Amino acid sequence: MAKQPSLGTVDERELAMKIRAGDKAAMGVLYRKYIGHLSSVCHRYLSDADDVSDVLHDGFLKIFTQMDKYHYAGEGSMRAWATRIVVNRALNFLRERNRLNMMVSGGMQGKEIADDEPDVEIVSPDELHLLIRQLPDGYRTVLNLYAFEDYSHREIAQMLGIKEATSASQLHHAKALLARKIKELRKKKI
Repeated sequence: MAKQPSLGTVDERELAMKIRAGDKAAMGVLYRKYIGHLSSVCHRYLSDADDVSDVLHDGFLKIFTQMDKYHYAGEGSMRAWATRIVVNRALNFLRERNRLNMMVSGGMQGKEIADDEPDVEIVSPDELHLLIRQLPDGYRTVLNLYAFEDYSHREIAQMLGIKEATSASQLHHAKALLARKIKELRKKKI
């Protein structure tokens, strides 16, 4: 039985070449190497575990079947490419199910909209992740694209078919709601 390479030392160019040739063992290596990261990415966009599973399945299928479109651009480029595929699958999933309805400013009462940035330092990463998953889909999506994926409001607007101002508003409301949820969680801990 051939020894499999350590997941940390896999050469991305070689892995891509093997996957393009239909090597199932190479597909397994890619899956094991990125499943944790891509699962986390999916969970940032989708709150339902079954939805996450569906999007991951579709994402990996696309990764394997579209490997000919991957171009090596340095170490880590395969992870970045796979992440973009999964983010796009998650966005398509939300769009297809009409769950990207952007809430308008009137959706939150004035007292809930604060200029405070969420104090993320007072909660654990797991708690923060859970609180983000509780945000409405539109808020959560824009927050993730802006804060985690580093897209500008212009890029987000193009991706989601909304106006830049709507993207900025969604981010503002997401931060305000997240700040309120963090404060509530902190009160429960005291």
